[in-house]
Amino acid sequence: MFTLSAIMNMKSHMFLTYPLICFLFLSSFVNGQLDYKYYDTTCPNLTKIVRNGVWSAISNDTRMPASLLRLHFHDCFVNGCDGSILLDDTSTFTGEKNALPNRNSARGYEVIDAIKANVEKACPSTVSCTDILTLAAREAIYLTRGPFWSVCLGRRDSLTASQNAANDQLPSPFEPLVNITAKFVSKGLNVKDVVVLSGAHTLGFAQCSTFKRRLFDFDGSGNPDPTLDSSLLGSLRSVCPNQKDSDSNLAPLDAVTINRFDNVYFKNLMNNSGLLESDQALMNDNTTAALVSNFSKYPYIFSKEFAASMVKLINIGVLTGQNGEIRKNCRVVN
Repeated sequence: MFTLSAIMNMKSHMFLTYPLICFLFLSSFVNGQLDYKYYDTTCPNLTKIVRNGVWSAISNDTRMPASLLRLHFHDCFVNGCDGSILLDDTSTFTGEKNALPNRNSARGYEVIDAIKANVEKACPSTVSCTDILTLAAREAIYLTRGPFWSVCLGRRDSLTASQNAANDQLPSPFEPLVNITAKFVSKGLNVKDVVVLSGAHTLGFAQCSTFKRRLFDFDGSGNPDPTLDSSLLGSLRSVCPNQKDSDSNLAPLDAVTINRFDNVYFKNLMNNSGLLESDQALMNDNTTAALVSNFSKYPYIFSKEFAASMVKLINIGVLTGQNGEIRKNCRVVN
């Protein structure tokens, strides 16, 4: 773990920005209503407040960078980046928190709550929960030595959420690659984005229930997944024995560099050591396998492409102008 000041002073290849992307993408996504300087006068210390909040959270929980990035991805992939995943259920809608992909696995809500509280003290009723989550995900990656990308701001928060939409729209680790790719394409992303954003699995952990069938009964064969590295199989079976009470046990998505954002995830795939079926499946298609190979060799290219794909992701279906609202509490509509 590095000190906050040390990371902020790093002038390495991982510091990558895309100053023109806001203009390029907004014409198709949000009609140019987002701006890099959106809060410069109304909340000038916003980035500092978010960064300090994320750093504090990481200091207490090294899993938090992956959790914040996943929370952000799951928000954006369901009807756009609108903070809907943060809403608690109400009498009028059942939200996304208890959708199958999020139940007992989505984390980081309290971190966003804490950051929002500090932002409200500095700039009341000014900054959306969606922008806070968007910035928090960026800071989480940067503070784990990942790339930096510029974020256009001015998103507004949704007035509702949908459990059904989350169940339908979020990719599953059990789905074939063609289905996952189709879901990405429906959001304006492409097959390269599938591979690049899968590289986020260089961080974080997965519950045994998401990959256990690879260890004992792959495709109903009664045998393990033949593509899984034998030494990894043995270690995973010790963490996830073939019994129901091990389903919530955790294994790292990248066991080599668990808490560092890097390209080792792709090296693992090249060695048949991807944890999830959907990870290792990237090696079964010529197009995606070629991208995996390239990223495994050239970490700078992966970092550059990850930043570019994140800029595309964070501008999906955002609310601007008079649409939505600026929530005072991220868990409830005003």
